[in-house]
Amino acid sequence: MNSLEIATRIATAQYVSVTEEALTIDHTDGRTVLVALGWYAHLLHGTPEESEYWHLIEQREDIRWPDLYEDISVDNLVLGKPSGESQCSFKLWSEACATPTEQT
Repeated sequence: MNSLEIATRIATAQYVSVTEEALTIDHTDGRTVLVALGWYAHLLHGTPEESEYWHLIEQREDIRWPDLYEDISVDNLVLGKPSGESQCSFKLWSEACATPTEQT
């Protein structure tokens, strides 16, 4: 069997916190990963309330912020991979979420 055919999980999350500057994930194996919030535009531009409302999905392998339409792979965090979302995609999301007074 080719080693590329073997799927392994790198990490699973236990707890998540978001500050104005960073996303911190505590893993079930005791590790903690901290990344710049700028890696994830939805979190960066979300309100504190939206950022605090998260839950673990896929057997703790992904983190979801339903109010921000953001899902982040725990493995990608461990591997140092920022969001792959394009600027165009983020712009469409932010314009769709803006209130009428913000769109002027």
